[in-house]
Amino acid sequence: VVEDVPGVGGVIAAKQTAAAKPDGYTLGLNDSGSLGISIAMNPDANYTLKDFTPITALARLPTILVIRPDVPANTLAEFVALAKAKPGAMSFGSAGTGSIHQMTMIIFEKAAGITLLHVPYRGGTGLVNALLTGEVDSGWSGIPNVVSLIKTGKLRALCISVLERDASLPEVPTCDELGYKDFNVATVLGLQSSAGVPAPIVAKLQVAVAKVLREPEIAERLKTLGIHLAENGTPAYAKFMQDDLARYTKIVDEFHLQIKP
Repeated sequence: VVEDVPGVGGVIAAKQTAAAKPDGYTLGLNDSGSLGISIAMNPDANYTLKDFTPITALARLPTILVIRPDVPANTLAEFVALAKAKPGAMSFGSAGTGSIHQMTMIIFEKAAGITLLHVPYRGGTGLVNALLTGEVDSGWSGIPNVVSLIKTGKLRALCISVLERDASLPEVPTCDELGYKDFNVATVLGLQSSAGVPAPIVAKLQVAVAKVLREPEIAERLKTLGIHLAENGTPAYAKFMQDDLARYTKIVDEFHLQIKP
């Protein structure tokens, strides 16, 4: 049984995961948004990483920096130069305050020495629609949402947020290639359960997940969607979750992004 539990940037789903019986039958499919960003900036989250049993990472979901085709910039360097010439005048959209889209742009703004106007929307679809209608100039988007728009010229891609190019858009360079060394920002999607799941059950789940992810049809479908496999067992995934939370906590504190309760 799969239950879609939207709301509050994944907080509601994460709370249900944490509250489940620790028998391995209730699993959460949560990401860096609910297990990193929300814990760092949303007091209403009211949970910590100690409330979960990490099972395995599944995939890294990079974003891609896109602009409207009428923005007078054909390259990332030209976009940065334009933003520096008009501090705060150019805008970027996101899937909401505290989203990976906003966090990626904050990290990029700091690396590039630019300041843009943030316009939050309700989800990734709202962000893409805002780009298409001219409400915002730019934004970091999940690749599946924009790949066809890039290929048809409705949006212009400048760079991808991770260290390797994406198979669905191999012509788009990475930020690292363009001079922003070690720029590597992606949300990681993984499986968790509530705290206290016995180790033998965790191991059994990991074996089952690994088998599915190696099925050719699944692997190929994920690849075409711009989803990078990130299979990682409990120790590595648990460390990633801690590092991810520390990274976003630092950003939230530096830019005073905490949501008021």
